[in-house]
Amino acid sequence: MNIQSAITQGTKILKNKFFLNPYLDSEILMAKVINKDKKYLLLNAQKKIEEKNLILFRKLINERSKGKPVSHLTNKKLFWNSEFFVTKDTLIPRPDTELIIESILNLTKNKSKLSILDIGVGSGCILLSILREKKEFYGTGIDISKNCLKITNINATHLKVHSRLKLYKSNVDKFTLGKYDLIVTNPPYIKKHFIKYLDKGVAKFEPKIALDGGLDGLSEIRKVIKKSSELIKKNGKFILEIGFDQKNKVIKLLNKEGFYINSALKDLANNDRCIICTKI
Repeated sequence: MNIQSAITQGTKILKNKFFLNPYLDSEILMAKVINKDKKYLLLNAQKKIEEKNLILFRKLINERSKGKPVSHLTNKKLFWNSEFFVTKDTLIPRPDTELIIESILNLTKNKSKLSILDIGVGSGCILLSILREKKEFYGTGIDISKNCLKITNINATHLKVHSRLKLYKSNVDKFTLGKYDLIVTNPPYIKKHFIKYLDKGVAKFEPKIALDGGLDGLSEIRKVIKKSSELIKKNGKFILEIGFDQKNKVIKLLNKEGFYINSALKDLANNDRCIICTKI
């Protein structure tokens, strides 16, 4: 069987399972199996695929057909200007979260040597993207998952920002090291009983710990806001990703802890997604 026939076969299987981009998924998985890029697939569509590669490709298509995210099957995800190593232990970086990067770069346009804290660093996509753009910034990342910290470490080394990064395994409640110019976080904010209604790829395969915001979706947000008010410098900026229906409740929590709201940003679907505020 040649490359194109295998991709077509994979596409058909995924199409029958109603995936949004069956051909693209099939292409990405083929590129992963033969360790080539999409351009190679295009130029060598009629080339025969080795039997062992065909077996592996079909196995990946089968896993994808059960809802497993492509990023977990390839262990990579493009975010901002970089490719990140991801596993089932990390939340897959979303395009909506790039809003945070854009906002931070605008806020810090004329700043140098700022110290940034990322609470719940995950794959490192937010913090490392900033460190890569701003060569004089220093970053600290905390996470309760040892595996997440290992993954951030791998990504930091790959992106050559390792020397400006410190990582700690810690619950936000117990973290007391340092004072920061800027704190950023994408905490768990889905209501516990809503998780099962999310897209199958998210509900079944992404880490619950990165999704579960408790009964009202705000339990982790409360902790993060309270602790950030202690760890941030006066006039420091706090950037927080939120659920689409949480803006008003989160603003009240922020005001209570001495934060002035600068703006609330909308995501690609025009939902409230990110709050920018200043410690006063």
